Amino acid sequence: MRNGSAFKRHLKLRKIKGGLFSTLFLGSTLVGTLVLIVLLADVLRDSAGWLDWQFLTSYPSRKPEEAGLLSAFFGSLWVMMFTALFSFPVGIGTAIYLEEYAPDNRLIRLIQMNISNLAGVPSIVYGLLGLSLFVQALALGRSILAGAMTLTLMSLPVIIIAAQEAIRSVPEAHRLGAFALGSTRWQVVRRIVLPSAFPGVLTGTILAMSRAIGEAAPIIAISALVYLTYIPTNPLDRFTVLPIQIFNWVSRPQEDFQHLAAAGIIVLLVVLLSMNAVAIFLRNRYQKRTEE
Repeated sequence: MRNGSAFKRHLKLRKIKGGLFSTLFLGSTLVGTLVLIVLLADVLRDSAGWLDWQFLTSYPSRKPEEAGLLSAFFGSLWVMMFTALFSFPVGIGTAIYLEEYAPDNRLIRLIQMNISNLAGVPSIVYGLLGLSLFVQALALGRSILAGAMTLTLMSLPVIIIAAQEAIRSVPEAHRLGAFALGSTRWQVVRRIVLPSAFPGVLTGTILAMSRAIGEAAPIIAISALVYLTYIPTNPLDRFTVLPIQIFNWVSRPQEDFQHLAAAGIIVLLVVLLSMNAVAIFLRNRYQKRTEE
């Protein structure tokens, strides 16, 4: 009887603790959501009347009524395209090697520890590294290619870690079954591991690209232009991006430029959400194939 009473008290205490933590986490979520809604409402209010076709198809100008973000929009598309092109295969290849091929020794553990640490390095550090390595040492200049490579360095740790976790989540029985049927290691990786891990890999890529498209500090460090009146046509052209253009408008004292900045924030959010929607669609599609 004593044991039964003690168990009931323990169970009741656990339920109370569980309820308290659930309430705490729900409250934290609601506070964050409320702040986000307030910020979005404020941005939408400030951008009213400024987000139109003329704004989307015009170049930056010293006159607020004539200013737009066409060059910054295409600059962001160029940079994100090359960032994804560089970071995705390199990140996936690194994760496959570390999880499927690399021996368990001190060197590999040191590499793994450094990758984990690099995921938390401030973005401005990557900007200074890109300035020294790509702009100056490799003589790429202040070009789209230099900016994309800088953002690639920043994105790689997140992609590698997420891809490793996705690969690690594939059941070992699947690998052993394929080996038992005579498959080589590469056949197992290509036909068993990668299809199963691909949804998780895309999730990590979404996070990395979302961080990269909104970063201004690394691009400022390599001195991306703010006032640009043409659309870049090749990877070695000078460029500017949406966060830089928004930062420039916010820093101006005239009230009209604040409205332009709010309209630019809306465009940046739409681009970001569109990228995420495409990536989530692909992730869900591959996840359904894997489950089938």
